[in-house]
Amino acid sequence: MSALRAELPVAQAPQGGAAPESAPPAIEAVGLGFDYPQGPRLHFADIRLPQGAHLLLRGPSGSGKSTWLALVGGLCGPTRGRLHVAGRALQGRVPDSWRAQTVAVLPQRLHLSDALDVRGNLGLVDRAAGRGVDHAAIDRVLDRLALADLGGRYPSQLSGGQAQRVALGRALLARPRLILADEPTASLDDELAAEALQLLRDTAQELGASVVIATHDPRVAPAWPDAQTLQLQGLCA
Repeated sequence: MSALRAELPVAQAPQGGAAPESAPPAIEAVGLGFDYPQGPRLHFADIRLPQGAHLLLRGPSGSGKSTWLALVGGLCGPTRGRLHVAGRALQGRVPDSWRAQTVAVLPQRLHLSDALDVRGNLGLVDRAAGRGVDHAAIDRVLDRLALADLGGRYPSQLSGGQAQRVALGRALLARPRLILADEPTASLDDELAAEALQLLRDTAQELGASVVIATHDPRVAPAWPDAQTLQLQGLCA
């Protein structure tokens, strides 16, 4: 893993990865809530996350972690409250082009397309943003993440760690301001978990991006000692 880290050029950033005070916060939520039709009513604690800072999202099953990520990712709108992400007020589902350029999502299941090889999966980033595929940029990312020899492989031919790198490669290509990672270490052993967390931190530092990690994994907090923690309770009467 040390060789991988050495290959990643790290941008100079303030302590803790925070952006200058003039930058809008990565996330600002006040009185945020979401009601499922004929289902639970969820209420979330207020949070202000400066750009470049990081957040651990904790809470038991059913507390609303997936809903919170969907709200912040612009996949649905809040029922009540105020939510700003990267300076934009989110009232409902936002255009795909905005999400493609602003928010990178690393789901627990990485959703790589089985029909496309690694290069093709990375090329989806440009297509989602409505621009032509930048093959030179893909080459640079593959080299940077030690995947240069795997560009022609399909997802079924990748190890768990290699698939994680491909997912992070998508983030590098999109250059988002916010990375949302849902249980990124859930299926990884200790060595691969440590590698994934370090690579995620290096990627965020290079981009000046904020990272939100939704996790139950006790291995995550020691690796991100500078991160804020948002403990979700979720349900309200």
